[in-house]
Amino acid sequence: MERHRQAVRLLSAAVRAFFERAEPYRIWHGSTNSTRPAHQKAGARLVDISGLRNVLSVDAARRIALVEPNVPMDRLVEHTLAHGLVPPVVMEFPGITAGGGFAGTAGESSSFKHGYFDENVRGVEIVLPDGEVVFAKPGDGVGKEGEYADLFRGATGALGTLGVATLLELRLIEAKRFVRTTYRRTSSVAEAVRVVREECEKDRGNDYVDGILFSKDHGVVVTGKLTNELPDNEKVQTFSRAWDPWYYMHVRERTANLPSSASITPKDGSVTEYIPLAEYLFRYDRGGFWVGQAAFDYFRPVPFNRFFRWFLDDFLHTRMLYRALHGSGESGRFVVQDVGMPYEAAEPFVDYVSEHLDIWPLWLCPLKTPAGPSFHPHLRSVLDLPGERIEGDNIGEFSSGSLGEEAGQMLNIGVWGWGPKDRDAFVRANRDLERRVDELGGMKWLYAHTYYSEPEFWRAYGGHRARYEALRERYRAESLPSVYDKVRVKVDPKSENDWKSRVKATWPFGGLVGIWKGIKSRDYMLHRRATWKWKGGDGGEGKEKIA
Repeated sequence: MERHRQAVRLLSAAVRAFFERAEPYRIWHGSTNSTRPAHQKAGARLVDISGLRNVLSVDAARRIALVEPNVPMDRLVEHTLAHGLVPPVVMEFPGITAGGGFAGTAGESSSFKHGYFDENVRGVEIVLPDGEVVFAKPGDGVGKEGEYADLFRGATGALGTLGVATLLELRLIEAKRFVRTTYRRTSSVAEAVRVVREECEKDRGNDYVDGILFSKDHGVVVTGKLTNELPDNEKVQTFSRAWDPWYYMHVRERTANLPSSASITPKDGSVTEYIPLAEYLFRYDRGGFWVGQAAFDYFRPVPFNRFFRWFLDDFLHTRMLYRALHGSGESGRFVVQDVGMPYEAAEPFVDYVSEHLDIWPLWLCPLKTPAGPSFHPHLRSVLDLPGERIEGDNIGEFSSGSLGEEAGQMLNIGVWGWGPKDRDAFVRANRDLERRVDELGGMKWLYAHTYYSEPEFWRAYGGHRARYEALRERYRAESLPSVYDKVRVKVDPKSENDWKSRVKATWPFGGLVGIWKGIKSRDYMLHRRATWKWKGGDGGEGKEKIA
């Protein structure tokens, strides 16, 4: 703990010096899970917190962990599982950090039950923009406000624009050895959305719920229940080894010949298997959900088959894929958008994506959302919605009734795939998607490419603006970039037409640069050395072999 205190003292002094000179700065974490163009941060003054990457303690009796902001999910899970505990919400990419989950938006397959990641944070140490160090708490949930509660609430999802988080106190829950995972086949978008809602009901007893739409007529709703029991003769399924299947391909294969659960009993339209807990939590790491296939699209004629997925496995985990995405410059033509939609708007939005972007699969993740205002997706006030409506979508049926600045349930839809090659067309596609999300009453995650004009941005997130600006004034953060300053993509033809950009845009040089950046980072060693991977025998047989 003394090492942590010394690091925070040095950080506080650096921040205070920037404050006294009235100089803005950005926070350097050492890695990123954002897809925003890296060149837009070039030349910025940086506060380096990359060394704050330790789990300081795990209190098994109180079920509390003290962690520094750059602790990634895989290291966090390794530490807590050693005590028989796990965070209620674990981001499904191992490299996403605890600080990123607090300062950004992180909703995963347990979020229908536990909310966003930050809703399970009991307190956070923050270095304010003038260098003062405070500890902010949200309160006890029954009316008693915690110290600096307004700062705590304002800092969640605010991307570090109110100060630098340096320590988080996380709530933990009991872990179990396996997730009993069930795949339920659906045959339409409407059915998939309905089944997701059904599986979130308390009497279903699920701990995890998400879904994949492979097409309009092939959807799979995935549910999970924590258990210590492994039935006799039941094989354990893993996804971390190089010869294991990629998760989404495994789900598609397991459900390809199942009938829709709507046409028969749900049991007959589903299949169940047992996955070790950490293998479940990070099941989408290999292949980055399904966007890893884009690397094979880029490097054609390398075939997308099991041999090359095994042979190139070091390059196909999410940490390496992010390195390659930024190093290659391909983030400028790859659509990576997460949106939170009211359930009633989910099917019209999927229709839009299918017609205008033709991106499949799509990820479905139900969310228990907080009351607004917030930078997190939440149910918006009708007053915040745009005045115009696209005809034929029946948006009026829900825009006047079910929306309001209150806690509720939404559906995260992940849209990840190739966009137009032409830069102007790519920007238009993202702008059109933003407009459609806004028209349907949804909200975007802000880690992605964001092209809103400032008035558009504050209309979508504007219920929070007055409170947010008051907090920036109260905590002396006005010299820092605002959330809008940080997330907007500046379309700068000059920066995109210099000789480096032109070389990267010439196949295969950009891809080779991305590979070199990944190798240089040595991030592939993090997965090779990971201790969370299941230690059972080949094929997963034998309860006595479970780590």
